[in-house]
Amino acid sequence: MMIYLELFLTFFKVGLFTFGGGYAMLPMIREEVISHGWLSQSELIDFIAVSESTPGPFAVNIATFIGTRTGGIFGSLCATLGVVLPSFIVIMIVARFYQKFKSSRLVIGAMTGLKPAVVGLIAAALLSLSLTVFFPSGLTTEVFTTAQFYVSLGIFAAAVVLAFKKLHPIFIILLSAVAGVISGYLLAA
Repeated sequence: MMIYLELFLTFFKVGLFTFGGGYAMLPMIREEVISHGWLSQSELIDFIAVSESTPGPFAVNIATFIGTRTGGIFGSLCATLGVVLPSFIVIMIVARFYQKFKSSRLVIGAMTGLKPAVVGLIAAALLSLSLTVFFPSGLTTEVFTTAQFYVSLGIFAAAVVLAFKKLHPIFIILLSAVAGVISGYLLAA
């Protein structure tokens, strides 16, 4: 029974103290799930890939996946409710008072300060995840001798180029999955 409360409170904290959406939540999600021993860094990367490839908000998907893995169906409900409840409460409060305070210097200042912080959190998540994807054995020069590194780098570069070409994210995800499957078969042969 304790695991359900722990899942709810952990994801409630993630939902309450992170701003800027799912990607901004990644550093806190990473810290929480790894410190609790619910996932390894490598497993977290896999969960992120699955969460990103399935319909729905990223943070909800990852909370649901981790909750299911840790506590079954009820665990997924606890984690999912925990991550969405703070947003629901905050949005209800903000919606109630926004019109009254939207021109407040304090509100404008807070929003001005939050924007770069959110970008910084997303950048930190990107760096942390990139190190795990490109350097799974740590920062060693051995990685440069593996085909997996160059395949990952190629898929990453192609995804970035396609994103700047305004290709729909679903197609980029599908193409990346196909490239990963093909390279997996070729590397295994």
